[in-house]
Amino acid sequence: MGVFVLLITTAILYFLGIISIAYQQVMFSTIVFIGLLVLLITNKERRFIISLLLSFLIGFVVFMVTNDFIGELNISKETKVILNRTFLVFIIIGIILNHVFFNNTISWYNKKPDWQNPIILPFHKVNTFWFWIIGIIVNGFIYLIFIIQKDIEYIQSLLLFSLIFSLINAIFEEVIWRGIMLSSLKKYTSTGFAIFVTSVGFGLLHLAIGFSISLSLLISIAGVIYALITLKTNSIYPSIVFHIIINIGMVFSGFII
Repeated sequence: MGVFVLLITTAILYFLGIISIAYQQVMFSTIVFIGLLVLLITNKERRFIISLLLSFLIGFVVFMVTNDFIGELNISKETKVILNRTFLVFIIIGIILNHVFFNNTISWYNKKPDWQNPIILPFHKVNTFWFWIIGIIVNGFIYLIFIIQKDIEYIQSLLLFSLIFSLINAIFEEVIWRGIMLSSLKKYTSTGFAIFVTSVGFGLLHLAIGFSISLSLLISIAGVIYALITLKTNSIYPSIVFHIIINIGMVFSGFII
């Protein structure tokens, strides 16, 4: 099996794994795991990458099982949502253990942002800093359209929740996708493949919190933007800030609870 075919096959199985686990399709998920295990055993040169995606899915299974248990508890919806986001740590643990097993260094762009590298479009170069600022402003205005329709009491009641949710969700998701996963996939495959897998995976993970498949794939576009900003600045922090602001807008717009 050629390298390109192997990587595409692995990515497809990975995406199907996220979808089937999110929809709690045990039989289909089992088939996906078997497929990845076969690839893991038969392809020694790409074993780390296959194992990385497999360990992510195992962490995702633990995440889903834990949240099913929490869903049965008699606690507020806000608390359930916060716990749901906190349990993303199981995915982080899974992919970290994979690095430890293969004795690979864990890298997650934990550096001060370098704004000197422009984003190169087909016919134009864009200053990364202004791309980041404009992206935040545009998204802020979009969410503001929904927010101004809410009562001030509604906004006030969500202040603490929005802060806790946005911090936990943005930090954990960015560490997973634009941190460990992006850096590892880029190192062992290619930049394009790393952006593709992390962006689509990022979108599909939202199936687990009730988003539709079409909306989840649309969120993948945001994943591409976050990845570009991270790679150009060589830092995860700008995407975390961007993500936090988006999450705050989603909470106050009524998209989370």
